[in-house]
Amino acid sequence: MPITASIGRQTMTRRAVLAGAAAVPLGAASRAWAAPTASGPARLTLPVPTGPYPVGTVPLHLVDTSRPDRVAGPGHHRELMASVWYPARKADDLPRAPWMADGALRAFLADAGFPLDPALGPLTAGHVGAPVHPTGHRLPVIVYSHGAGSHRGDHTITVQELASHGYAVVTVDHTHDAFTEFPDGRVVTPDDFPMYPRDFAADLRFLLDCVEGLAAGRNPDVDGRPLPQGLLGALDPQCIGAFGWSKGGTATALTMLADRRVRAGLSIDGPMQPTITSDLDRPFMMMTAVFTRAAMPDVAEFWTHLRGWRLGIQADGAIHNSYGDNATLIPQAGRILGMTDQQIQDWIGTLDPARAVRIQQAYPLAFFDRYVRHRGGHLLDGPSAAFREVKFLP
Repeated sequence: MPITASIGRQTMTRRAVLAGAAAVPLGAASRAWAAPTASGPARLTLPVPTGPYPVGTVPLHLVDTSRPDRVAGPGHHRELMASVWYPARKADDLPRAPWMADGALRAFLADAGFPLDPALGPLTAGHVGAPVHPTGHRLPVIVYSHGAGSHRGDHTITVQELASHGYAVVTVDHTHDAFTEFPDGRVVTPDDFPMYPRDFAADLRFLLDCVEGLAAGRNPDVDGRPLPQGLLGALDPQCIGAFGWSKGGTATALTMLADRRVRAGLSIDGPMQPTITSDLDRPFMMMTAVFTRAAMPDVAEFWTHLRGWRLGIQADGAIHNSYGDNATLIPQAGRILGMTDQQIQDWIGTLDPARAVRIQQAYPLAFFDRYVRHRGGHLLDGPSAAFREVKFLP
């Protein structure tokens, strides 16, 4: 089963489904699907986070005036959509944010050739505009980078899990390599102009600047839309981590090499291409599936340059799409569309979806708790009886 590295549009099939890099060509799979059997199928759902706090979220429309937009042309600067996720209060009466904005989701499904009604797109646990929960201290921050040709919601399970445990998580659509919708209704999709991990890393470094602005009481939204109560001044710019999936995992490493504001980084099956040969002296963790040290010389080379704490883990039965919202959304969509069990496994591997969800909730949280918040915990010390499918790689 071929899998293409999510390091650029030129190396990735356009046939992506629901959250990024494809495992098999969607067109070939769809021709074998049975006719949908359900009448009035239920909306897809995401698992609820396990932390003690409700989750709030707010979108941000950002422009980096220091970087011209090579695709948009002269006079245009890098324009991004981002979201901040955070522990909230008084959230129950506020609407929950959709997984993707409607226009972006429609474009995403159409590009993939995935015959799912956009109205069935899931809602997240994030309540739009909810006030920030007053924890008595500033919130540690995590920035997130998605894979090639995807969107900022493709690891919402992990993002909202972190927020429910007291983190502020800032996610971003990497414009021109993402499906994104701007406040004026423009929908921008991945195009043929190459976007590289260094471009993603530049977006992350700009996000770090925005985090510092929010911490200092400045609203970075270029439209001046009001922010949730308590968000200004709530973030801790001295307490930052980063994670990313696939190309976003490579971008996470590049960001850390260029910017010491990030204390700790997590790559979720990142290919680490092009080869990274500089030493990194801060904690770094790798959750691998396909892009392993054994299979990828670039990953093996990167591993040798990790001079701080490092850890590599791998879940039995995991493939590239096993980590992320794919794990739960593909089986649900498959039931609606009449896919066979084998077709679903072709997309997400043989790792049980419920276990995949728990792994991506537990391990990133344990990592950032230890190396961003400096809290105790033993999950990263070695193999766990609670996660027997997770192997610690030597």
